[in-house]
Amino acid sequence: MSILLLIVIFTAIGGILSVMAAGVFLLLPEKQRQNVLPHGISFAVGALLTGAFCGLIPHAFEEVPVEDMSILSATILIGILLFFMLEKLLVWRHCHSHACEAHGEDSHEDHHDHNPHNDHGRRVAGMFIILGDSIHNFVDGVLIGAAFLTDPQLGMVTSLAVAAHEIPQEVGDFAILLHSGYTRGKALFYNVLASLSTVIGGVLAYFSLGDLHHILPYFLTLAASSFIYIAVADLIPSLHHKTDIKTSLQQIGFILAGVLLILLMQSIAHRFEG
Repeated sequence: MSILLLIVIFTAIGGILSVMAAGVFLLLPEKQRQNVLPHGISFAVGALLTGAFCGLIPHAFEEVPVEDMSILSATILIGILLFFMLEKLLVWRHCHSHACEAHGEDSHEDHHDHNPHNDHGRRVAGMFIILGDSIHNFVDGVLIGAAFLTDPQLGMVTSLAVAAHEIPQEVGDFAILLHSGYTRGKALFYNVLASLSTVIGGVLAYFSLGDLHHILPYFLTLAASSFIYIAVADLIPSLHHKTDIKTSLQQIGFILAGVLLILLMQSIAHRFEG
């Protein structure tokens, strides 16, 4: 079997398998999903921030010489500012009254929970998650392709490691998309669509690995800035809607669970890659 065919097969496995495994969440009855969803948002905060600060960013800095690290740091800042401006443009497009100033501040009044501008803001968060996940999956595809070009057995192991550490991330993505107002079918569709960028990354790595290698760190930091922005600007504020001790402790617990699970999956992936 040719290396290119192996890359296509195993990048598809690495991307889609993790989505389908996480999609089990969608099989829960409506009432149970509504009870689980707030915990999924807390989990997603921990998973996104850990994936960005303990995975994507360190890996990006390992790939550049010391003299380029300041440029790479600036890329993270620029990425966050770009996502902020993009969200502003999307919100402004749908705002025609002073009420839009309440976007993202619906915790102050209960009736804001049904404000269409808040619903749009959550959909914007969903769009960013899909974009960030697509970039992340593309980079995973490049890494899988590079591993196959080095050794087919290493490529197979790397693709399984990618699937393993992507599962908790995909669970968080499903939680975010459902929180953003997407139906279960659309959440699954967009996650599968984003996972296909893994295949694209693998195929492009096969044909032009040398060129992609130089820009890989910048793809990593762009994905990281997207995850950081969503966690800090959209998800964390929603966790402040309820301030009772029980809910706060649950939120902290699930955030830590997201942190620990991503770290565990990364550790397992590193052992396989080693």
